[in-house]
Amino acid sequence: MEDYFKILSEDVRIKDNLTACINCGVCTAICPAAEYYEYEPRTIVVTVQSGDNQKIKELLESDTIWYCGQCMSCKTRCPRQNCPGMIISALRYLSQKTGLFVKSKKGRQQIYIKNSVGKNILEIGYCMHPSRINPDEHPEQGPVWEWIYQNREEFYASLGANYEKDGAGTLRKIPNGVLDEIKSIFEVTGGIELLENIEKYSRIKAQELGYKNGEFDKYINDVIEE
Repeated sequence: MEDYFKILSEDVRIKDNLTACINCGVCTAICPAAEYYEYEPRTIVVTVQSGDNQKIKELLESDTIWYCGQCMSCKTRCPRQNCPGMIISALRYLSQKTGLFVKSKKGRQQIYIKNSVGKNILEIGYCMHPSRINPDEHPEQGPVWEWIYQNREEFYASLGANYEKDGAGTLRKIPNGVLDEIKSIFEVTGGIELLENIEKYSRIKAQELGYKNGEFDKYINDVIEE
Protein backbone atom coordinates (compact mmCIF):
# COMPACT_ATOMS: atom_id res chain seq x y z
CA MET A 1 0.00 0.00 0.00
CA GLU A 2 1.11 3.54 -0.75
CA ASP A 3 2.44 5.45 2.25
CA TYR A 4 -0.34 8.04 2.32
CA PHE A 5 0.71 9.38 5.70
CA LYS A 6 4.21 10.13 4.45
CA ILE A 7 2.83 11.92 1.38
CA LEU A 8 0.47 13.97 3.52
CA SER A 9 3.22 14.79 6.01
CA GLU A 10 5.15 16.51 3.22
CA ASP A 11 2.21 18.76 2.32
CA VAL A 12 2.69 22.28 3.69
CA ARG A 13 -0.98 22.38 4.68
CA ILE A 14 -0.42 19.48 7.04
CA LYS A 15 2.83 20.89 8.40
CA ASP A 16 1.23 24.26 9.16
CA ASN A 17 -2.18 23.10 10.39
CA LEU A 18 -1.74 19.91 12.40
CA THR A 19 0.11 20.30 15.69
CA ALA A 20 -0.73 18.12 18.68
CA CYS A 21 -4.49 17.81 18.34
CA ILE A 22 -5.91 17.19 21.84
CA ASN A 23 -9.20 15.74 20.53
CA CYS A 24 -11.28 18.38 22.31
CA GLY A 25 -13.97 18.45 19.61
CA VAL A 26 -14.28 22.23 19.36
CA CYS A 27 -13.81 22.05 15.58
CA THR A 28 -16.80 19.72 15.28
CA ALA A 29 -18.88 21.91 17.57
CA ILE A 30 -18.32 25.00 15.41
CA CYS A 31 -18.52 23.21 12.02
CA PRO A 32 -21.56 24.16 9.87
CA ALA A 33 -21.25 20.93 7.84
CA ALA A 34 -21.55 18.87 11.03
CA GLU A 35 -25.06 20.30 11.38
CA TYR A 36 -26.15 18.57 8.18
CA TYR A 37 -23.94 15.53 7.71
CA GLU A 38 -22.68 12.67 9.83
CA TYR A 39 -19.36 14.42 9.88
CA GLU A 40 -16.72 15.26 12.47
CA PRO A 41 -13.59 17.26 11.59
CA ARG A 42 -12.09 15.99 14.85
CA THR A 43 -12.28 12.38 13.64
CA ILE A 44 -10.54 13.29 10.40
CA VAL A 45 -7.71 15.04 12.23
CA VAL A 46 -7.26 12.14 14.63
CA THR A 47 -7.20 9.69 11.71
CA VAL A 48 -4.47 11.63 9.89
CA GLN A 49 -2.53 12.10 13.10
CA SER A 50 -2.63 8.34 13.77
CA GLY A 51 -0.55 7.63 10.65
CA ASP A 52 -2.73 4.58 9.90
CA ASN A 53 -2.46 4.22 6.12
CA GLN A 54 -5.48 1.95 5.80
CA LYS A 55 -7.73 4.42 7.61
CA ILE A 56 -6.28 7.34 5.65
CA LYS A 57 -6.96 5.45 2.41
CA GLU A 58 -10.55 4.91 3.53
CA LEU A 59 -10.83 8.67 4.06
CA LEU A 60 -9.45 9.36 0.58
CA GLU A 61 -12.09 7.04 -0.88
CA SER A 62 -14.97 8.40 1.18
CA ASP A 63 -17.65 11.07 0.87
CA THR A 64 -16.47 12.46 4.21
CA ILE A 65 -13.69 14.72 2.94
CA TRP A 66 -16.08 16.37 0.48
CA TYR A 67 -18.57 17.52 3.13
CA CYS A 68 -16.32 20.36 4.30
CA GLY A 69 -17.38 23.78 3.02
CA GLN A 70 -13.85 25.21 3.49
CA CYS A 71 -15.20 28.07 5.64
CA MET A 72 -12.28 27.57 8.08
CA SER A 73 -14.47 28.25 11.14
CA CYS A 74 -12.51 25.42 12.77
CA LYS A 75 -9.33 27.51 12.63
CA THR A 76 -10.90 30.31 14.65
CA ARG A 77 -11.71 28.09 17.64
CA CYS A 78 -8.96 25.47 17.86
CA PRO A 79 -6.98 25.94 21.11
CA ARG A 80 -3.90 24.49 19.36
CA GLN A 81 -4.24 26.70 16.25
CA ASN A 82 -4.88 23.66 14.05
CA CYS A 83 -7.01 24.03 10.94
CA PRO A 84 -8.93 20.87 10.06
CA GLY A 85 -10.26 22.62 6.95
CA MET A 86 -6.75 22.84 5.50
CA ILE A 87 -6.02 19.25 6.48
CA ILE A 88 -9.11 18.25 4.54
CA SER A 89 -7.91 20.36 1.61
CA ALA A 90 -4.68 18.33 1.58
CA LEU A 91 -6.67 15.08 1.73
CA ARG A 92 -8.81 16.17 -1.22
CA TYR A 93 -5.71 17.00 -3.25
CA LEU A 94 -4.20 13.59 -2.53
CA SER A 95 -7.49 11.88 -3.38
CA GLN A 96 -7.56 13.70 -6.73
CA LYS A 97 -3.92 12.88 -7.50
CA THR A 98 -4.31 9.19 -6.73
CA GLY A 99 -7.70 8.83 -8.42
CA LEU A 100 -9.33 7.60 -5.21
CA PHE A 101 -11.93 10.38 -5.43
CA VAL A 102 -13.95 8.31 -7.92
CA LYS A 103 -14.60 5.70 -5.21
CA SER A 104 -17.20 7.97 -3.55
CA LYS A 105 -20.39 9.60 -4.74
CA LYS A 106 -19.35 13.09 -3.65
CA GLY A 107 -15.85 12.58 -4.99
CA ARG A 108 -17.11 11.66 -8.45
CA GLN A 109 -18.73 15.07 -8.64
CA GLN A 110 -15.26 16.62 -8.96
CA ILE A 111 -15.50 16.17 -12.73
CA TYR A 112 -18.39 18.63 -12.79
CA ILE A 113 -16.37 21.18 -10.79
CA LYS A 114 -13.45 20.66 -13.16
CA ASN A 115 -15.67 21.21 -16.21
CA SER A 116 -17.35 24.29 -14.76
CA VAL A 117 -15.18 26.24 -12.32
CA GLY A 118 -11.85 24.94 -13.68
CA LYS A 119 -12.88 25.54 -17.28
CA ASN A 120 -14.27 28.99 -16.49
CA ILE A 121 -11.07 30.18 -14.81
CA LEU A 122 -8.91 29.14 -17.74
CA GLU A 123 -11.24 30.32 -20.51
CA ILE A 124 -12.71 33.56 -19.14
CA GLY A 125 -10.84 34.30 -15.90
CA TYR A 126 -13.83 33.88 -13.58
CA CYS A 127 -14.78 31.00 -11.28
CA MET A 128 -18.42 31.61 -12.11
CA HIS A 129 -19.93 34.05 -14.58
CA PRO A 130 -23.56 35.00 -15.35
CA SER A 131 -23.16 33.96 -18.98
CA ARG A 132 -22.38 30.39 -17.90
CA ILE A 133 -25.12 29.77 -15.36
CA ASN A 134 -27.69 28.55 -17.83
CA PRO A 135 -31.15 28.13 -16.23
CA ASP A 136 -31.65 24.85 -18.09
CA GLU A 137 -28.64 23.41 -16.25
CA HIS A 138 -29.37 25.25 -12.98
CA PRO A 139 -33.15 25.08 -12.40
CA GLU A 140 -32.52 25.57 -8.68
CA GLN A 141 -31.81 29.24 -9.41
CA GLY A 142 -35.50 29.81 -10.04
CA PRO A 143 -37.55 32.12 -12.29
CA VAL A 144 -35.90 35.37 -11.15
CA TRP A 145 -32.50 34.11 -12.29
CA GLU A 146 -33.99 32.94 -15.58
CA TRP A 147 -35.17 36.48 -16.24
CA ILE A 148 -31.78 37.95 -15.27
CA TYR A 149 -29.98 35.45 -17.50
CA GLN A 150 -32.17 36.28 -20.48
CA ASN A 151 -31.71 40.04 -19.93
CA ARG A 152 -28.22 39.97 -18.45
CA GLU A 153 -26.58 42.64 -20.61
CA GLU A 154 -29.25 45.23 -19.85
CA PHE A 155 -29.58 44.11 -16.23
CA TYR A 156 -25.89 44.39 -15.36
CA ALA A 157 -25.54 47.63 -17.30
CA SER A 158 -28.31 49.08 -15.10
CA LEU A 159 -26.16 48.22 -12.07
CA GLY A 160 -23.12 49.98 -13.51
CA ALA A 161 -21.23 46.82 -14.41
CA ASN A 162 -18.92 46.75 -17.41
CA TYR A 163 -20.42 43.44 -18.52
CA GLU A 164 -18.13 41.53 -20.93
CA LYS A 165 -16.56 44.76 -22.21
CA ASP A 166 -12.94 45.90 -22.32
CA GLY A 167 -11.60 48.12 -19.58
CA ALA A 168 -12.16 48.28 -15.83
CA GLY A 169 -15.27 47.44 -13.90
CA THR A 170 -17.33 44.58 -12.53
CA LEU A 171 -17.77 41.58 -14.86
CA ARG A 172 -15.37 43.15 -17.36
CA LYS A 173 -13.82 41.06 -20.10
CA ILE A 174 -10.50 39.64 -18.92
CA PRO A 175 -7.74 40.49 -21.45
CA ASN A 176 -6.07 37.64 -23.33
CA GLY A 177 -2.71 38.55 -21.81
CA VAL A 178 -4.10 38.05 -18.32
CA LEU A 179 -5.69 34.75 -19.33
CA ASP A 180 -2.30 33.62 -20.63
CA GLU A 181 -0.77 34.48 -17.24
CA ILE A 182 -3.47 32.50 -15.43
CA LYS A 183 -2.80 29.48 -17.63
CA SER A 184 0.94 29.80 -16.99
CA ILE A 185 0.33 29.84 -13.23
CA PHE A 186 -1.81 26.71 -13.53
CA GLU A 187 0.89 24.98 -15.55
CA VAL A 188 3.76 25.88 -13.21
CA THR A 189 1.86 25.00 -10.03
CA GLY A 190 0.52 21.70 -11.34
CA GLY A 191 -3.05 22.91 -11.71
CA ILE A 192 -3.35 21.81 -15.34
CA GLU A 193 -1.97 18.37 -14.48
CA LEU A 194 -4.47 18.03 -11.63
CA LEU A 195 -7.42 18.96 -13.87
CA GLU A 196 -6.23 16.44 -16.47
CA ASN A 197 -5.93 13.85 -13.70
CA ILE A 198 -9.54 14.40 -12.63
CA GLU A 199 -10.62 13.98 -16.25
CA LYS A 200 -8.54 10.82 -16.72
CA TYR A 201 -9.78 8.99 -13.64
CA SER A 202 -13.35 10.11 -14.24
CA ARG A 203 -13.29 8.64 -17.75
CA ILE A 204 -11.88 5.38 -16.40
CA LYS A 205 -14.65 5.26 -13.80
CA ALA A 206 -17.30 5.98 -16.43
CA GLN A 207 -16.07 2.98 -18.43
CA GLU A 208 -16.09 0.80 -15.31
CA LEU A 209 -19.71 1.77 -14.71
CA GLY A 210 -20.67 0.75 -18.23
CA TYR A 211 -20.84 4.11 -20.00
CA LYS A 212 -19.94 3.74 -23.65
CA ASN A 213 -17.78 5.99 -25.83
CA GLY A 214 -19.61 9.25 -26.38
CA GLU A 215 -21.56 8.97 -23.11
CA PHE A 216 -19.15 10.87 -20.87
CA ASP A 217 -21.44 13.90 -20.69
CA LYS A 218 -24.21 11.59 -19.52
CA TYR A 219 -21.88 10.23 -16.83
CA ILE A 220 -21.18 13.78 -15.62
CA ASN A 221 -24.88 14.61 -15.45
CA ASP A 222 -25.61 11.35 -13.63
CA VAL A 223 -22.95 11.84 -10.94
CA ILE A 224 -24.40 15.26 -10.13
CA GLU A 225 -27.81 13.71 -9.59
CA GLU A 226 -26.53 10.78 -7.49
